[in-house]
Amino acid sequence: MARLIRDVPIGIRNIGVYYPDRIMTSKELAELSGIPEKVIREKFGIESKRKAEPMDTVSEMCVKAARNSIDGIVEPAEIDLIIYHGSEFRDYYLYNCSAQIQHKLGATNAKSFEVHNLCSSGPLALQLAKSLMLVNPEIKNALLVVGTRESDLIDYQNERARFMFNFADGAAACLLQRGYAKNEILQTEMITDGSFATDVAVYAIGNANYPKAPRIEQDFRKFENTKAQGERVSYYGLDVLDPVSMKERLDAVSLVNFVKVIRQAAEKSGYSAQQIGFLAPIFMKSSILHHILDQFNMTPEQSFILKNFGHVQSADAYISVYEGLKLGRIHADDLVIMLGAGTGYSWAATAVKWG
Repeated sequence: MARLIRDVPIGIRNIGVYYPDRIMTSKELAELSGIPEKVIREKFGIESKRKAEPMDTVSEMCVKAARNSIDGIVEPAEIDLIIYHGSEFRDYYLYNCSAQIQHKLGATNAKSFEVHNLCSSGPLALQLAKSLMLVNPEIKNALLVVGTRESDLIDYQNERARFMFNFADGAAACLLQRGYAKNEILQTEMITDGSFATDVAVYAIGNANYPKAPRIEQDFRKFENTKAQGERVSYYGLDVLDPVSMKERLDAVSLVNFVKVIRQAAEKSGYSAQQIGFLAPIFMKSSILHHILDQFNMTPEQSFILKNFGHVQSADAYISVYEGLKLGRIHADDLVIMLGAGTGYSWAATAVKWG
């Protein structure tokens, strides 16, 4: 029985995306932050990014991406499982966003749940869904959905949050089918370094600091830059305890761990790292991406730089594949590596045999 289960392919049938209409340019980000536009473009790697309008809640964006992923393939009632693996900042605090997506989509027969591992959730959700589908043959169509508007939590006047200025809004969905022998999900590799667990957070919300919120809000006001424009998000914004320390520790391990998970995902899937045909990364500036590609003798045309999308949480790898296909950069029989990384800190990669 185990052999038969392993022989059933789980393939990516389709990817759908939703991009908000509003575009924030590097010029606008420079005006909000007081950082020169050249630095925003060259050091931060941002030319533009998407910003959701008020009506674009996380659940609404996810439903739009989900509809784009299943249109003409399956009806909502044919979906057996929905996994939401997007931002923990969604329509409401402490509620079931996956169930709301299931209801809005009309996927009345689908079971749904949520999994959160910040921006590394994409590769992990692919592996989790595959595992559930293999051991539960009644799950024939599974839908992974991710949405984010974490840009709402970024205070462009808070210098400690600079590395998050690339946070953007949007959604993506990935339809998986049992027995679909194309775009087959293979193996996943993950590294976690919990020494980074509390470096980034919304520190005022949660049982550790919530009663102290008024004092924390006053502390944040000390960092106000009266020359900057835009609304401040105050104490409920994302913040970094010690950005200098975090950068020093992260710089020492991040590139190494990216390369490790990419290599191990390929090798665990029965391929050498030199056989990778396309890398679908999270948002990173081009110099870092080129350095990673160099480790595998790959060219920039074998990947996609999200410089005009920003960092759309764990949707990044889906967007990279979606845009890579449009550009003709992914071919039949390519080994595709979908890459993620999230504060906390985790690095993850999942291999997919395309075509």
